[in-house]
Amino acid sequence: MNRSSLKRISIFALFVLCTAAGGFYLYQQRQNALPPGFASGNGRLEATEVDVATKIAGRLAELGPREGDSVEADAVVGRLDADDLRAQLRAAEAQVIQAQKAVDESRAGVRKSRSDVSLAGKTLKRSEELVGKGFISRNKLDTDQTGMEGAMAGMAQAQSRVAEADAAVAVAQAKVDSLKATLNDTSLKAPIAGRVLYRLAEPGEVLAAGGKALTLVDLSDMYMTIYLPTEKAGQVAVNSEARIVLDALAGQVIPAKVSFVAAKAQFTPREVETRTEREKLMFRLKVKADPAWLAAHRDLAKGGMPGVAYVKLDANATWPANLQIEGK
Repeated sequence: MNRSSLKRISIFALFVLCTAAGGFYLYQQRQNALPPGFASGNGRLEATEVDVATKIAGRLAELGPREGDSVEADAVVGRLDADDLRAQLRAAEAQVIQAQKAVDESRAGVRKSRSDVSLAGKTLKRSEELVGKGFISRNKLDTDQTGMEGAMAGMAQAQSRVAEADAAVAVAQAKVDSLKATLNDTSLKAPIAGRVLYRLAEPGEVLAAGGKALTLVDLSDMYMTIYLPTEKAGQVAVNSEARIVLDALAGQVIPAKVSFVAAKAQFTPREVETRTEREKLMFRLKVKADPAWLAAHRDLAKGGMPGVAYVKLDANATWPANLQIEGK
């Protein structure tokens, strides 16, 4: 390697070192500028993303929203081709009607069987009286008794056919309900109210079960992830007051709360034996922007915007003037 190359590498290394030192200095200055009872960290505004996906496989017949459009929760944003399912549903509904007619016929058979049993019972009773008086032979009584037993068996069989017919109706109706549920799944609904971040499919495409059509971003659920050292993170409680200031919205203070404090440190050395190493431990926090503020300023805050989150460590501390919320 010649001297010129070594010189360029040295200059680049010096530049990187100066940049890092400058960044650390600014961080320290910002921390020092905060009054006691507060801490801050850099981060980017993030938002919850939710996919609109198909539950069943099918051809995408229509998809309305474009990237950047807003959609309401449970709004139908697209549909799959459902002609085949509708045909299956009509056939299943016809099977239900057919099964119900079979139930009516079997119940009519039960009524006839009851009449046969009633008639056989009367005939047997008369035969028993006549045999007692000696007017007819014992053989006639045996025949009538056999007829009574046959009528009883016929009624039991007719009742069994009614149960089978009822079961057939239940099976046919269950198939109808299943097809209706599947047909309902051909409508793609927005699971949340939000804005379309990505349009991932177009009408005419065949999507597998679970295929994604849209990605929505929940503008009412935005947060910033920051890291604080051990001595400061230990003073932060969930739901503590916080503020977010975005670089692109200087002077606009966003009210927020701490929604998460990691139970485990990040950037942990393998062995923590000295105070210096313990001071390297960092804990991850999530600072969630106030949903009411986000709703009132829907077009201001956007995912990915860099900024600073400020956290109150002491509940009795008073926010400095530059972090006060207007109207409070």
